[in-house]
Amino acid sequence: MASTFSSLRYPNYRIWFGAALVANIGTWMQRVGQDWVVLTQLTDNSGTAVGITTALQFLPFLLLSPYAGLLADRLDRRKLLMTTQAMMGVLALVLAALTLTDTVQLWHLYTLALLLGVASAIDSPVRQTFVAALVPQDKLPNAIGLNSASFNAARLIGPGVAGLLVAAVGAGWVFLINGVSFAATIVALALMNTATLRVLPTATRSKGQIREAVRFVRGRSDIVVIMAVMAVVSMFGLNFQLTSALMARVEFGKGPGEYGVLGSVLAVGSLAGALLAARRDRPRVRLVLGAGFAFAAATTLNALMPSFLMFALTSIPVGLASLTMITAANATLQTSVDPVMRGRVMALYMMVFLGATPVGAPIVGWIGEVAGPRWAILSGSIATFLVVGAAAVWAVRNWKFRIEPHLRPWPRLDIVYPTTTVGAAA
Repeated sequence: MASTFSSLRYPNYRIWFGAALVANIGTWMQRVGQDWVVLTQLTDNSGTAVGITTALQFLPFLLLSPYAGLLADRLDRRKLLMTTQAMMGVLALVLAALTLTDTVQLWHLYTLALLLGVASAIDSPVRQTFVAALVPQDKLPNAIGLNSASFNAARLIGPGVAGLLVAAVGAGWVFLINGVSFAATIVALALMNTATLRVLPTATRSKGQIREAVRFVRGRSDIVVIMAVMAVVSMFGLNFQLTSALMARVEFGKGPGEYGVLGSVLAVGSLAGALLAARRDRPRVRLVLGAGFAFAAATTLNALMPSFLMFALTSIPVGLASLTMITAANATLQTSVDPVMRGRVMALYMMVFLGATPVGAPIVGWIGEVAGPRWAILSGSIATFLVVGAAAVWAVRNWKFRIEPHLRPWPRLDIVYPTTTVGAAA
């Protein structure tokens, strides 16, 4: 257990972890409130409108991520994070004001979702790489896992609280709480002991730095496999906000409280996956593929459940598999890339991972509207099965590894490569 939480021994990381938990709870509360307002207040149960809202929120990742990664490699990450957190807090307060005064319209929400996406696109690669300044290099996988644990502990708490608040006092108060919660991160960043922050390499200003990162990624087949798999899974499979809202409202006829419960139950599995991830010293590509296959199987089972209770319970393995896959991909990339290139590589990863959502969310929303919510989930299951299968076949043919069975000291299968170049990452 001590190894699971080892990064919390470092004071700056403890401050970051606590503040991130508060801010993440607010963020999850806003996501639930936002989708519920679109679905029930601004439209007549339109899955397409919810999909468009999600797409607008993630579209900037597709357009801005490479430049955001360059900022992360060049500028003071701590000060840049304080700026982006302030921007997101202000946007949440604007949405709260519009909702509480009963003047919010669909175009308002679309616009604010897009602006929030711009701030998040800049914030994400900086946030991902800033963790390396808080802990020693050998603790980085643990810190990444604990970050995911914080995010999913917030997912466990936030949606349920949001559902209750939306039902009791309305979504406007949820947005207001989220706006205030960003102050926790800004204060935490200000309170950090800058003398003990690890000095991360920064990229000097020169031409062609984004092209340099693209060339680097293209030359690393393990990174290409991870990005390809995560792009497809994100596009069609990781649309929980949308699919859970449709299942709760349309398939089972439930209200905002039950919708919030679905998010919290999903987070039970995600939190378990994050804590397991924090114990791994060296995640690999094969874990990404294995978790992807488990995710496809879990979502297939989830989509076929006949009752709300069974649907909620089978969301737990969905959360476990998805978080294992996401965390393994993130940690594999961060620990296998030169620190001076890390911000740009992570930005390219976020571009394909989160930038795929604007393409997939409206499609999944349309499928849910036309064919039903269950098919919205199954479309993601099918796409994940196909991309993971294709990646596995490609890996076997090109990395030329072999599988060796062993009975001692415990029954297991070892993957052995003829060289260490790919094997170290895969």
